[in-house]
Amino acid sequence: MSAKEASLQNETTETKTSRLLVICVDRDDDIGVKAGVVTPVIGRNACIEAAQRLALEDPEDADSNSIFAAVKTFEDLISKGYQAEVVIVAGTENKGVQGDEKIISQVKTITAKFAASGAVIVSDGEDDESVIPIIQNVLPIVSVKRVVMRVSRTVEYSYAVLGRYLKAIAFDSKYSKFFLGVPGMLLLIGGVATVLGLTREIFAVLVSILGGAFLIRAFDVDRAWTNWNKPTPGGFIRTFTLVAGIVMILASLTAGISSAVPNIATKPDSILKLVLNQQTMGLFVSGMLPFLWMGIGCIFGGSLLSSWFKGSIRSITDILRLIVLVTLYPVVSQFTTIMIKGESPFTLIPPLLLGLAVILISASLLFHRYRKKKGGEALSE
Repeated sequence: MSAKEASLQNETTETKTSRLLVICVDRDDDIGVKAGVVTPVIGRNACIEAAQRLALEDPEDADSNSIFAAVKTFEDLISKGYQAEVVIVAGTENKGVQGDEKIISQVKTITAKFAASGAVIVSDGEDDESVIPIIQNVLPIVSVKRVVMRVSRTVEYSYAVLGRYLKAIAFDSKYSKFFLGVPGMLLLIGGVATVLGLTREIFAVLVSILGGAFLIRAFDVDRAWTNWNKPTPGGFIRTFTLVAGIVMILASLTAGISSAVPNIATKPDSILKLVLNQQTMGLFVSGMLPFLWMGIGCIFGGSLLSSWFKGSIRSITDILRLIVLVTLYPVVSQFTTIMIKGESPFTLIPPLLLGLAVILISASLLFHRYRKKKGGEALSE
């Protein structure tokens, strides 16, 4: 045997005896949320049991197939002479930074027990594979296996899937409100308008209703209102302060018009020139400013009280919103004075600098308190 052949044989033998860790990644933690399995899961039997529990809870979830594929990969490696172990790691339901930190922490825990020289990643899609660069910081990745489900493409299967979606649209209130409720209302209004001979006028109403429905669903206004109006002390406070704030904001328009009316009466002119008149607009904004700021502050204050009652960390950001609102008042007030009296724009600099200093100091103190209290937990909780 030549020296080159002997070297190749030695390299092959070293590769076969290398220690590989087969990692099944579940970034959105379906296995924990649906099956109640605590990760990391280590070992063939434990992984099979976890996959079975997930398959029983949700037979349509692809993660159970990924786990079985990881076990199959582990068995193949063992049969070929590798030293291997199979594990399941999971992130969090909302993914993001916290989920990725959880995955990397679990991988470090596993490598402390099983000193692997490389990893084989098994996943069911690109989302789970996005953590590969993170795992590479701990363990070299030698292979990536993506599990793709083979499904029936027969006409019967297609009809079954279509029937399931149609059934959900018809009987699931979560979907029927939008897919059946909105078109049904539009058809009803259109039919009544046709009988009454108001087809042309009602077209604008139908388009407005449809556009409003699209906007409500696109920006989750209905869900936000449901959360806002929950029958809890915080919910009642939010509802009251929201209504009171809107009333104050509407009152600010009346106050602004009242402040600008004397100036309009002394200088009657076209509407466009009145709107573009610097002094008139300054009087209008100056008149509406107190009530407008009180209305916005009322809404922010309601959010703060609600968060405080729940003991939520969001109260810190609510306090910061109120501080920003207060520091902006002198700036806007000075701007209206410049518009009315024609003062120099340089008079805006002192309130701007003072407001910036107050915001920086307040933000530093609040976030320092936050980090001390929560140790880096996200503000969005």
